[in-house]
Amino acid sequence: MGPEGDAAPTWPPVRPELRGLEPYGAPQLAVPVLLNVNENPYPPSAEVVAEITRSVSESAATLNRYPDRELGALRAALADYLGHGVTPEGVWAANGSNEVMLHLLQAFGGPGRVALSFAPTYSMYPEYARNTHTAWVVGRREQDFSLDLDHARELVAECRPSVLLVPSPNNPTGTALPLVTVEALCEAVGDTGLVVVDEAYAEFRRAGTPSALELLPAHRNLVVTRTMSKAFALAGARLGYLAADPAVCRALRVVRLPYHLSTVTQAVAVAALRHAGDLLGQVDALRAERDGLVGWLRAEGYAVADSDANFVLFGCFPDRDAVWQGLLDEGVLVRATGPEGWLRVSVGTPEEMAAFRRALTQVRSAMREADR
Repeated sequence: MGPEGDAAPTWPPVRPELRGLEPYGAPQLAVPVLLNVNENPYPPSAEVVAEITRSVSESAATLNRYPDRELGALRAALADYLGHGVTPEGVWAANGSNEVMLHLLQAFGGPGRVALSFAPTYSMYPEYARNTHTAWVVGRREQDFSLDLDHARELVAECRPSVLLVPSPNNPTGTALPLVTVEALCEAVGDTGLVVVDEAYAEFRRAGTPSALELLPAHRNLVVTRTMSKAFALAGARLGYLAADPAVCRALRVVRLPYHLSTVTQAVAVAALRHAGDLLGQVDALRAERDGLVGWLRAEGYAVADSDANFVLFGCFPDRDAVWQGLLDEGVLVRATGPEGWLRVSVGTPEEMAAFRRALTQVRSAMREADR
């Protein structure tokens, strides 16, 4: 007891709402087939590795100096890649799209403000809100994981979000949003907030599925975020970015840490963008592998969400944890995430997907045998 009879303080003196919490993170296990974090299974080519190596070597000669804190060359290269009239002043970048999102919540969220999304949605969003003292409100999606616009408008009118977060394609379901839905959300939120369309998996969209980048000129409250971790096969580089009204980017400069993006990271990203065609060369193959997986799972009797990403959500299982463990026992790691009873599997190489199909077949057979 303390000197006045109070209980001894908890050690360490962490914020009360963080006590007892575990950090975010998917399991990192040493198994033959890793299909749980939506990585691109194809590493950069030897030519791209050589180009990145050369660029990093050149940048090493200036590592005694701080990096370009305005990211000039990188923002220009990203604007050129995105097209759609995006200018360097309308681009921002950080250490993965996670830090981009955190910057957005730091600048536009905070005490007395609200962040809104619709479940199931990316599991990190409420953590960004918590860490910035932003109130978190979550609405619902329909049975097919689309958005009910009437419900969305009602919730926007009720809570007046400063930041509305909607992944498209959605993680964990893979569902893409029609542009009419994005437009309706922008109109509902108005100038009192931002509509952040998280396009981390945009390059994997099926033919005919548009990007929200098309709407940027008409909606100054629209922000489109991207990453180089997925289609670009650069998860280890940690480079995420966004396109938005330049005024939004200027606000983000206020909250970013000094020199937040290293010289080496900028050099890697710029070199990779010079070889975008090479790095994105496996996207078509991954799309085809995904579509084949969706077809196989449905033929086997599973419920499967339509996917515009490089992963597939499937179910429904009375005990998904038992299925997850059964797959792990067969050497295949997937993710237990999303609605209860569903599992998410990343799209890998043909050999990895064959291993997944064999493992799932084996697990189902063993469970049926055990139920007899």
